[in-house]
Amino acid sequence: MSDNAEFNRLFWHSRRGMLELDVLLVPFLKEAYPGLPDEDKQCYQKLLTCEDTDMFEWFMQRSKPEDPDLRRIVEIILARVQPD
Repeated sequence: MSDNAEFNRLFWHSRRGMLELDVLLVPFLKEAYPGLPDEDKQCYQKLLTCEDTDMFEWFMQRSKPEDPDLRRIVEIILARVQPD
């Protein structure tokens, strides 16, 4: 699959229909994803297979993913939007 087709696929999977998730995932995909190591890109792709309700809980920091790969990518995404 070409890089452009793969990016487009990820873009549409990043649009979740829940505003709170869209404002985190879409900018992350556009701005940070291209520079991620392949391992973290795989973690992001794995994140996109999760339920919206789970992701919402993680990004609102009400809970943390049990899976270490998911926990890592959630922390990376949150670090981008949280002030130092």
